[in-house]
Amino acid sequence: MGSIKSGLFISLDGVTEAPDTWHFGYFNEEMGNAVGSLMGGNDAMLLGRRTHDEFAGYWPNADADDPMTKQMNSTQKYVVSNTLARSDWENTTVVGGEDVYDQLRALKADQNLGITGSGTLVRSLLAEGLLDELHLLVHPVVLGAGQRVFEGSAKVPLKLVSSATFSTGVLHLVYANE
Repeated sequence: MGSIKSGLFISLDGVTEAPDTWHFGYFNEEMGNAVGSLMGGNDAMLLGRRTHDEFAGYWPNADADDPMTKQMNSTQKYVVSNTLARSDWENTTVVGGEDVYDQLRALKADQNLGITGSGTLVRSLLAEGLLDELHLLVHPVVLGAGQRVFEGSAKVPLKLVSSATFSTGVLHLVYANE
């Protein structure tokens, strides 16, 4: 049996939008290890369409000598979308249609899938009971505006599995569905 794990950079007030504008000042070796650990052991990446579009616009043209570029491009990717028919990004398969959750259950049956970003997808997987672990990297900053990942969500009880505090004040909180 596989799993679906998600990692999100999030502010104290719940904002996940545009982490490239507020996240990097808190990135250090501790966070790098946590993110690397979250990405390691996955058979494939699971992405929402907007995150896919951002990544597909960057990684295919990124520095080929950077090991992260090779990892991002060579990893099998599944993008969940009902508006995207296909992707030109190597090793990418589009998952969509009315039976999208059945398709994701089938993928999860024998693969470990990791999600980076993709707040809308994370919200829907939580509601469907398909998300096994939710890793929140809570940054000690209040942004005051921006898309909040759980705004408008239904109640989903979660169980705290582990927590760690980084020297930058970032909290790494790991939750599982109850």
